[in-house]
Amino acid sequence: MTQQHTQPFPQSLPVIDLSLADGGPDDRRRLHDELRAAATGVGFFQLVGHGITRAETATLTDAMRAFFDLPEADRLAVSNLNSPHYRGYTRTGDERTGGSQDWRDQLDIGAELPPHVPGRGEPPYWWLEGPNQWPEALPELRTAALGWIDHLGDVARRLLHELLAAIGARPDFYDDAFAGHPHLRLKLVRYPGTAPDGAGQGVGAHKDYGFITLLLQDSVGGLQVERPDGTFLDIPPLEGAFVVNLGELLEVATDGYLKATSHRVVSPPGARERYSVPFFYNPRLDAHIEPLDFPHAHHAPGATEDPDNPLFAEFGQNEWKGYTRAHPEVTRRHHPDLAEAATR
Repeated sequence: MTQQHTQPFPQSLPVIDLSLADGGPDDRRRLHDELRAAATGVGFFQLVGHGITRAETATLTDAMRAFFDLPEADRLAVSNLNSPHYRGYTRTGDERTGGSQDWRDQLDIGAELPPHVPGRGEPPYWWLEGPNQWPEALPELRTAALGWIDHLGDVARRLLHELLAAIGARPDFYDDAFAGHPHLRLKLVRYPGTAPDGAGQGVGAHKDYGFITLLLQDSVGGLQVERPDGTFLDIPPLEGAFVVNLGELLEVATDGYLKATSHRVVSPPGARERYSVPFFYNPRLDAHIEPLDFPHAHHAPGATEDPDNPLFAEFGQNEWKGYTRAHPEVTRRHHPDLAEAATR
């Protein structure tokens, strides 16, 4: 089914102030009206009033830049090729989107947990739960990154509650799916300019398959959102804001009422670098995502379907599929018995 939009696609992303949730009835009504319009029309918006301070942001971005300034040997010492949990550093060009090379390098980080080696009868996605890898020369990175996960997890939880309220659903409808150890991840990403072959794919066009993504951009542009006609809208950086987009599981759970929209990053020109920090707010790996009960469910246009990328009600199956496809070398090294099935 083709994706339907209930309103014209805007020329710029809406800017939504989450602090309106602390106001009176008129403020909350405005917040919910704006959230509903953005989430049903575009699936993307800029979020301000989130409570994350400039100092907290600077602590993270300073540590991120210090990581990418480390000698390559120090970065490769925490290569994700060492990790059966897909945590660690990925060299430029080693991640793929849609089968094509992404021209960026990054550090994958998640909640710090003991390794969960799947037992007999357990699904392989439990490999995704485990420890991170941290560079010995940069102890402050661990503190900054894990603090970021905690703080943005709180922001995203609050945002999800307000979003569900905005469409008339119970705000706590998915609380059980996030209870325990939700699968919270972030990436520290550097785009080192245009690839030597001139290709401009920083990250290829894709949708996020979970619930909510909050992206911290630097001042260098490159993020683009796909319009219904297949052209792309530039998303200029807005200081102090997170770019928020909804994932495919929320689109499927609302039968297309909420939108997950394709987006990409075009490499910065020449040798100019771009830094970003996407944070992924997703439920427990074993959570089954139930269809959302909300008043307008019967008006929903139907979710977009992609035969090459089926979605599963059990969140971990989507996350496992995503990581095994994006990092085939890690899969071949640590999960050779699963590699063939994972890339089908």
